Amino acid sequence: MKLMSGFDSNYRYILVAARRARQLQTGAPALIKTGSRKVCRIAQDELNAGLIGYSIEKKIAKPLVAPVEIFDGGKH
Repeated sequence: MKLMSGFDSNYRYILVAARRARQLQTGAPALIKTGSRKVCRIAQDELNAGLIGYSIEKKIAKPLVAPVEIFDGGKH
């Protein structure tokens, strides 16, 4: 399978298309005119036309708690 332009992996393309298909299924208006009635195909057409963007949010890792602080309540 060819890597879709604008995406770092085909897996991410499928995830974005699936999320957009869910939005369309729950009543969001389509951003493109298409002959298809299937929400998956409409979502793919919107992505291929460059009408849907995505961003990757970096999660901030929480600092680990040392085992000593867990067992003695932080008193040492």
